[in-house]
Amino acid sequence: MNIYFAERLRQLRTEERLKQSELAERIGTTQRKISYMEAGHTEPDLATLWKLCDFFDVSADYLLGRKEY
Repeated sequence: MNIYFAERLRQLRTEERLKQSELAERIGTTQRKISYMEAGHTEPDLATLWKLCDFFDVSADYLLGRKEY
């Protein structure tokens, strides 16, 4: 699992002051899926990755830990 993704997802969500359930509702997934991704137990499918990138206005490279911006 990509630990950078889990850490960055949690960081972005907390910076926006969102609960996992709020983020899940806004991108059309479940709170459990957000929880598992933040814990590093699972990674997003491509559609979810795109939604997260669009929601937080970041690149997939950033979210996956490939770039620092």
